[in-house]
Amino acid sequence: MAKLYFRYGAMNCGKTALLLQAVHNYESRNMNVLVLKPLVDTKGGDTIVSRIGLSRKVDHLIKSDEDLYKYLKNITDISCIFVDEAQFLKREQVDELLRIVVDKNVPIICYGLRADFNTNGFEGSIRLLEIAQSIEELKTICDCGNKATFNARMVNGEFVFDGDQLAIDGEDEVTYESLCPKCYYKKRDNYLKKTKK
Repeated sequence: MAKLYFRYGAMNCGKTALLLQAVHNYESRNMNVLVLKPLVDTKGGDTIVSRIGLSRKVDHLIKSDEDLYKYLKNITDISCIFVDEAQFLKREQVDELLRIVVDKNVPIICYGLRADFNTNGFEGSIRLLEIAQSIEELKTICDCGNKATFNARMVNGEFVFDGDQLAIDGEDEVTYESLCPKCYYKKRDNYLKKTKK
């Protein structure tokens, strides 16, 4: 029986590389897959790009108001559906993915972040954590060597803890770093001290 999967982790844990590896496994066995990503993720345009240099053109860019059930309900001869950057999905879209799993018996594997740079959950991730039938944490490490679970935003090389939830790599010199809770709060406290002066 097919399932809705959610594989999440902090930045730089290899989510996209693992997605591309799984896609390769299916395709090397002559199985058809669909690879999707939200249109709001402008990094790479219509291509999924991992930080280690792997890439693949997506089969479909998901609009923020798109009915995914309507888009996917007539699929045939698909062995698996992959969704990159699933945190950017709307709650209803995650529900629509689960309906496709149930109605079409096609596994859907979603990859994404659990929470943003302020430790707030993304809409799509929250819903995936609520209804996915299989949830797996992908691990990475902090500079200090401990397990990284938080994402920190850097603008022009400085950690920041305010701003909109969405800021894609490459826009306005924005980058992200995965941190353990101890390092995250240390950097956050330093930022708050500097900004209150």
